[in-house]
Amino acid sequence: MKITPLSAGLLLLTSVIFCRAADKPNVIVIMADDIGFECYSGYGSEFYSTPNIDKLAATGAKFTQAYSQPLCTPSRVKIMTGRYNIRNYTSFGRLDLTQPTFGKMVKENGYATCIAGKWQLSPADLDGPYKAGFDEYCLWHFMARGGEPKELVEKFKSKGSRFKSPKLFRNSELLPDTGGKYGPDLVTDHILDFIDRKKDEPFFVYYPMILVHNPFDPTPDSPDWDKTDESRGERTHYREMVNYMDKTIGRIVEQLDALGLREETLILVTGDNGTLKTITSPFPGRGEIQGGKGMMTDAGTRVAFVANWTGQIESGTVIDSPIDFADVLPTVGDVTGSRIPDGTDGRSFLPLLRGNESEGHDWIFVSYSHDGHEEEPFRCFVRDERWKLYADGGLYDVPNDWLEQSPATGKKADQARKRLAPILQNVLKDVPRERIQYGAMAKDG
Repeated sequence: MKITPLSAGLLLLTSVIFCRAADKPNVIVIMADDIGFECYSGYGSEFYSTPNIDKLAATGAKFTQAYSQPLCTPSRVKIMTGRYNIRNYTSFGRLDLTQPTFGKMVKENGYATCIAGKWQLSPADLDGPYKAGFDEYCLWHFMARGGEPKELVEKFKSKGSRFKSPKLFRNSELLPDTGGKYGPDLVTDHILDFIDRKKDEPFFVYYPMILVHNPFDPTPDSPDWDKTDESRGERTHYREMVNYMDKTIGRIVEQLDALGLREETLILVTGDNGTLKTITSPFPGRGEIQGGKGMMTDAGTRVAFVANWTGQIESGTVIDSPIDFADVLPTVGDVTGSRIPDGTDGRSFLPLLRGNESEGHDWIFVSYSHDGHEEEPFRCFVRDERWKLYADGGLYDVPNDWLEQSPATGKKADQARKRLAPILQNVLKDVPRERIQYGAMAKDG
């Protein structure tokens, strides 16, 4: 082929684009609020419909053993910092903003960063998202929690609505003219605008979703959007909220497709903890599953987790190796070529996404306290695909006793305990004994 100045320029541009995609891919982390694994059609539900997430799984990877924290703030702290709660979770509704975060990590590597959705981590402090490493934000929930100056308590005494006519802050300013509008739509609009503005540079988006947390209200697609029909029941509205959550994620995928960014973008989709306890969901083979939010059982900690990256992850990949939220930060660091902060507890699962099963975890660790180590001790467990060992010695064969009603005994249980106990002891070796609840393991949070 004859190389003309024009063709040479096109080759150079193509080379630059290829290097940009290969060296600094975009990453979008999406985390729904209060939804366990039982509420996704791609995970077996015949009651809920999540076609957009299902398609991401079918054309990417689905994790069968992904674990969050049992509650929202603990999960948010863990996923953002890559550290076990027992290391850095101090109190409910707060993030220690001096901690490393995945926002700070990629920002230092030249990424444009955005967060939109639910915040809940810096009471009365509108600079909190900036301190956490984000260039811009559109967020709900800056309500004061106590200890703030009187004028701030007055200004932030209410968190306001998250759904219809929401109280949202965008880049330190109260978002105007939200009357009659839907909060999840507004924060998604902000993300779409950010992606459009940053399409020619590497970007990182963190979307801690507002959906599908209670109150279980109508969505714009519900027949009673204009006036709530109380007779329809909260599970009916919850189901519609799940559908709308999936629809919202579909909008982001469509934007990436329209801009030709799918091959340059890793998308991660998960949930922050199990479903609210008032919601029971039919599930094939298990009858009705009651939500387990706040509990250490699978109903409270097992979540859906989907990864999609066109051209990088083989379609239909199913990963059985267990992962937990501490693994997200090092994975984002691995993908973006960023320097992973010292003291990170997680391990990158990028090799798993590329088909290297030998790089998988043999176990994961969860330490949970509703109010943090300043108020109460942590409950802890280590588990593999089958067995789960708590710090108080309780051992459970989860696939055969997923509600954890009967501690496991017998030869196989003894072998599992012998394997897991040293792992748990090693993780906790530098943790003061008073920080850990070694007594009877009450699992209800």
